[in-house]
Amino acid sequence: MDGNTGKELANMMFSYSNMNELEDENKLLKETVSQLRNELDRFKTPPLMLCEVREILEKNAIIKVPNGNQFFVCISDSCLDIRPGDSVLVDQKNLNIIKKYFKTKSFNVEQFVIIEKPDVSFAEIGGLKKQINEIKEVVELPLKKPELFRRVGITPPRGLLLYGPPGTGKTLLAKAVANSTDSTFIEVVGSELVQKFIGEGAKLVKEIFELAKEKSPSIVFIDELDALAAKRIDIGTSGEREVQRTFMQLLAEIDGFAPLGDVKIIGCTNRRDILDPAILRPGRLDRLIEVPLPDKDGTKEIFKIHTKMMSMDKFNVDKMILEMQSFSGAEIRAVCTEAGYFAIRENRFKVTEKDFYGAITKVREAESGDGEDYLNIFG
Repeated sequence: MDGNTGKELANMMFSYSNMNELEDENKLLKETVSQLRNELDRFKTPPLMLCEVREILEKNAIIKVPNGNQFFVCISDSCLDIRPGDSVLVDQKNLNIIKKYFKTKSFNVEQFVIIEKPDVSFAEIGGLKKQINEIKEVVELPLKKPELFRRVGITPPRGLLLYGPPGTGKTLLAKAVANSTDSTFIEVVGSELVQKFIGEGAKLVKEIFELAKEKSPSIVFIDELDALAAKRIDIGTSGEREVQRTFMQLLAEIDGFAPLGDVKIIGCTNRRDILDPAILRPGRLDRLIEVPLPDKDGTKEIFKIHTKMMSMDKFNVDKMILEMQSFSGAEIRAVCTEAGYFAIRENRFKVTEKDFYGAITKVREAESGDGEDYLNIFG
């Protein structure tokens, strides 16, 4: 092979190599263009609307759109396995059902509730021995030993109502019994259940109880129950009708639970006198537990609980307890915390009798409206 032939062969191999690279690059560019075109077509596709199926009529259905209106529409052949109550995707032009929408385990209701596994124990609650025994009988025993009730032949209450002044320990009792039964604690405020649009409040209540079943054993704690379950009146404003719809859904959900099931309901209110009798009738929240202001012994017990980790001088505790006779548990806790701040401000490690008396005065002024709102901080 002469030199010219070798050069020609090398040039041919180089050209062949370049051609392969160009073909590969061209193939990659075509795939990229195709992907971009598909992406562009996807962005041009009109969005589908999420609706609820109300009724099935052969190959047609009645659906409810998000604004509350209902329409008679067609069902596509690929979506014939839907049932009333299902969520479906429809095209926005003709509202024909395109496909079924499968909900995930993530509930939208979780933004309205507090879900936790409490670490509060009954040992941290002072002055409420009678109330602790009652809540154990109604909630703890049926969850831990349901066979006892079956053998005796009685059914325990589905739930109970805790009522009394603010700051007396109603929420702590509910959290403590959730802890003792290893239950999920689902806390919701009654006023949060009243929604802006018609039917949304009732749907929210339904989803809360679905969530409770999903996370059972669980305790549904409804704070400020009077915001939802106040006595019904015959005034026909749309807002009051919506509250009543939500309240009726709550009653239906409570009635739907087995007394020996793994879900218990605890209502909480400061105004038992304005509650609708329907929520308190036998079979619903029929066990009423009053949580009053602590007596002298209860005040002393609560004081000891909140000062057990504090470094204090020796002084006559019984005399000081008399100054807190009208205080709730939350206010007693506020006294202990504020007394600690008096010591910290003077760079002391021990809390004195003078600090506690100063704290009592400050909390009392807050209660009367002359000082800072310590009840909101510590309640």
